[in-house]
Amino acid sequence: MTDQPPDPLRQFMIAAHFNLEGVKAGLKDHPEWLTIDYDWGEQGGRETPLGAAAHVGGTHLAQYLLGCGAPLTPAAAAMLGLRGALEAFIDADPANANVPGAHGIPLLAHAAFSGDVELVEMLKARGNTLAGVSMGLINAVSAGHAAMAAWMLANGADASAKNYQGKSALDIAEANGFTEIVTLLKNHP
Repeated sequence: MTDQPPDPLRQFMIAAHFNLEGVKAGLKDHPEWLTIDYDWGEQGGRETPLGAAAHVGGTHLAQYLLGCGAPLTPAAAAMLGLRGALEAFIDADPANANVPGAHGIPLLAHAAFSGDVELVEMLKARGNTLAGVSMGLINAVSAGHAAMAAWMLANGADASAKNYQGKSALDIAEANGFTEIVTLLKNHP
């Protein structure tokens, strides 16, 4: 069995989650990858580079991709805290209040990265079902947003939920020294 060389497009899509320099290099050689709808296969679903950045809270990556001409999506607008843009998406189609991002990740989980409690209040008022509230808690804690973490808890987040690495919100807060969030989570019933 021979080793297969790495698939450059796959490597680019991996970079789109966390590596701005890798994205810049990939787009330099392949500008058409900016809007590629990459298929991760049966288990992973489809994802654009902007979708990859949005579901991990990659603000700088998302801003770079948008600056290159990637079309804004509700998930990216939510992650970036672009309330006006997100309201415009919902005005155009009320279903956009619940449209998932890449991998089917709920919109609310993206919005948690923004730290903008008014944005998630607007989503709730505009019909968001609060799907992904526990993932939203994990994302808010990962980003160090205490007020957003409190909102997620007040709106039904499971404080014992775990991320893809098996870490709870408390584990993440303690590892990052987010003392205000640690206190919040320890005092949550």
